[in-house]
Amino acid sequence: MHIVDPRGAEALENLIYISLPPAFDRDFGSFKPDPAVPLPVETAGAGSSFDPHSLSAEAIVAGMLRLLAWDPDNANAAYYRGFVRAVKPELLTVLSEAGVLKAKSHAWDVAEEIFLALIGLYPEAPEPLLDLAVLYEDHAESLEGAGEGEAAERLNEMAFERYKTLLSAEPPFPEAFLNAGFFFLRRKNWERAASLLETYTRIGAEGEKRDKAAAVVKSLRDRGYLDELFKEAYDFIRLGKEAEGLAKAELFIEKNPLVWNAWFLKGWALRRLSRWDEARTAFEKALALGADRQSEDEAMPAGDVYNELSICLLELNRVEEAKRALEKALSLEPENVKIITNLGVVAFRLGKKDEAAGFFRAALEIESEDHTAASWLARLEGER
Repeated sequence: MHIVDPRGAEALENLIYISLPPAFDRDFGSFKPDPAVPLPVETAGAGSSFDPHSLSAEAIVAGMLRLLAWDPDNANAAYYRGFVRAVKPELLTVLSEAGVLKAKSHAWDVAEEIFLALIGLYPEAPEPLLDLAVLYEDHAESLEGAGEGEAAERLNEMAFERYKTLLSAEPPFPEAFLNAGFFFLRRKNWERAASLLETYTRIGAEGEKRDKAAAVVKSLRDRGYLDELFKEAYDFIRLGKEAEGLAKAELFIEKNPLVWNAWFLKGWALRRLSRWDEARTAFEKALALGADRQSEDEAMPAGDVYNELSICLLELNRVEEAKRALEKALSLEPENVKIITNLGVVAFRLGKKDEAAGFFRAALEIESEDHTAASWLARLEGER
C-alpha cells in the first residue's frame, strides 16, 4: 500500500476483503472473475460488523472505487479496474457529473474522492484529472476569499501539479491548455496564461471557447499586462515594496494613460501606503476608464477595484460611499466571500448589527472555513 494522505488511510479502514467461492463461474461480459483475488467491500466503518447476507454488487464496486481512489498502485488495481468497468461501464459519465455537482455545492472532500476514484478507474482518460485540477483550483479560490491564504496556496500547488501532468500528455489534450490558461490568469501569471491560451486557439475546436481564449489573449496584450513595467510594478507591490511598485506604476501610466488597470496598480500601491485619498482618486479613475465594463475573465476583476475603493472610503470615514462601492462589487461577484464579509463590517460600522450578522452568516454559508466572518459573528452574538 502506498497511502500517504491520512484521509486515504482512514477511508481504507472502512473496507473489508472477501473471497469468491472457488467454484464461482459467472462472467461479467468479457471479464472473468478470479476467486484467488480478494474483493474489497465497503462497510459502515472501521470495526463495524459485516453481514454476508447483505453483500451486494454495489458494495463491492464502492469498495473497489474507494481503493482505486486512495491506493491506485495496489497490486490488484488492474483487476479491480477491469471488474468495475465490466460491471458499471457507464461510471465515467455518471460519476463525473456527480463530482461536478458536489464541487459546485462546495462538498470538496466528496468531490475529490469521486475524481480520485475516476482517475484510478480510467488512468488513460485525461478528463478526471482535469476535473480534479479544477476542483483544487476552485477550492483554493474559495479559501482565498475567506482569508485562508496558506491553505489556498497548498491547493493551488496541487492544481498546478495536475496541470503539469495534463500539459505533457501525448497527444495534446486541448482542454488542459484552456483551463490551465485561466488558472494562470487567476494566479496573475499573465505571460504563462497568454502562452497557454494562444496554444488553445491553435489546437482547440472552433467555437465559443476558442473565441473566448483569443479575446483574453488580445485583452492581455492591449491592456499592457505583458508589458515589463506592468509586471514589475505588480510584483513589487505584491512583495511589499510599494514605493518601488508605485514608481513603476507611474511609468506605466505615462505609456498607457487610458488603460484602467494602470490606475488600479497606482491605487493599490497608494492604498497599501495608507495614502487613502490619493488611492481613492486612482481607483475612481480606473472605474471612469471602464474597469467595471469588462468581461468576466478580465485579468484584474472589477470587483477588486470596488473592494479596494471601499477600503479607502472606510478609512476616510465615508462609510455610506464604502457600502455603495461594495454593493457594486457584490453585483459583479455575488459569491465573493471577501466582499460579503466587508459588507458585514460596513453594516457594523453603521450600527446595523443584525444586518451585519446576516452578511457574516451568508459568507459562512458559501465558505464555512471563513475565519474572519466566523470571528465577527461570534463577537456579535457575544454582545447579545
